[in-house]
Amino acid sequence: MNFPFYLSMRYLRSTQKGSFTRLAGVLSVAGLAVGIAALLITLFILNGFERVISQKITDFDGHIRIRHFLNHPINPEIAGMDSVLAEYRGAVTQSGFVQGPALLRKGKSAEGVIVEGIDPAGAGFIQNMLVKGKGELNGNKTVIGERLADQLGLSVGEKIVLFDIATLRGSKKRLKQFIVSGFFHSGMTEYDNSLVFTSLETANELFAMDGKVSGHILRLNNLRYVKPLSESLESALAYPYMVMTWKEKNRALFKWMDVQHWPILFIFGLIALVGVVNIISALAMIIIDKTRQIGLLKSLGITNSALKQVFLIKGLIIGATGAASGALLAILLALFQNNLKWITVPEDVYFMDFVPVDMNGSDILLITLLASMASVLAALWPTVRAGKIQPAEALKYE
Repeated sequence: MNFPFYLSMRYLRSTQKGSFTRLAGVLSVAGLAVGIAALLITLFILNGFERVISQKITDFDGHIRIRHFLNHPINPEIAGMDSVLAEYRGAVTQSGFVQGPALLRKGKSAEGVIVEGIDPAGAGFIQNMLVKGKGELNGNKTVIGERLADQLGLSVGEKIVLFDIATLRGSKKRLKQFIVSGFFHSGMTEYDNSLVFTSLETANELFAMDGKVSGHILRLNNLRYVKPLSESLESALAYPYMVMTWKEKNRALFKWMDVQHWPILFIFGLIALVGVVNIISALAMIIIDKTRQIGLLKSLGITNSALKQVFLIKGLIIGATGAASGALLAILLALFQNNLKWITVPEDVYFMDFVPVDMNGSDILLITLLASMASVLAALWPTVRAGKIQPAEALKYE
């Protein structure tokens, strides 16, 4: 076994009565583990929040929407769009949609809503959010938000009437009777209180769009294609077409999340830094505690280089053990949260009813390696101090 490594392990596992060495090592490992765990859990939660919010928004809006710059109806076929999408065949699905404001009436109750007509074949996301009834959109059937249904006292199977708001002031009002086939619940109040889904054809009739659509929805199976696809579409489609990703549509929300991201990581990173600083103080205390032994080793001929290796290895062992322990603690807490959901949040504020935790292997590996490297760097100053110990001074009173 390498002598510096052997000596480092002997110091850390010291069982000598009254020795501070072992306790200092344990406390250093524990402090670093808590700091790393706090940093990783914070990162997991930030990733989880962004994923859940992005997923819920893209369920409704898709990853990319193509519309008229002034929100006018457009043709179902756009010159140049198919050639761009052909380059991403298998990675993207495209469907038209019809969207417009309407007045929902049930008896004496009325509420302003947004009607969205979609292809029933692409309504799988509604099934995932369905809480009552069926997600049928064929014919005059519709699916509405559970919150909206509660406001109006609606039940599954009841009939409602939708008026095209643009015609309410005219003499010839456009209206259509629908049957509520089910309720959805997404946790996003803005959508649950206002969205009404029906089939593309039925919405087209309600808003008298003569076969045109409000725009096109693009859904991708890999998010890394979003940016290049949107840029290609912007280059291929001239005015009056507008290409917008889900993040651009909700720019304020995602900008706020980005602004919060770095300060939070910085604050919790300082906790991990405290753990690294503890290594400096622990090694310094160990050197003081072992001054006589260091002097004895130097008098027996150990080189400064070998002595420095002893404490550098000791710093690496403490750092690697603390980082690995912190990573393991963070993973266990994340698994508990994801399975038991014991930390809850108000859904009407955060768009979800529990704190989501997303573990990322690359984040865990990166932070663990950085913590280990920082621990070695933290050991440099105590190592230099140990090298300056003179045998004569250390053994003066022996």
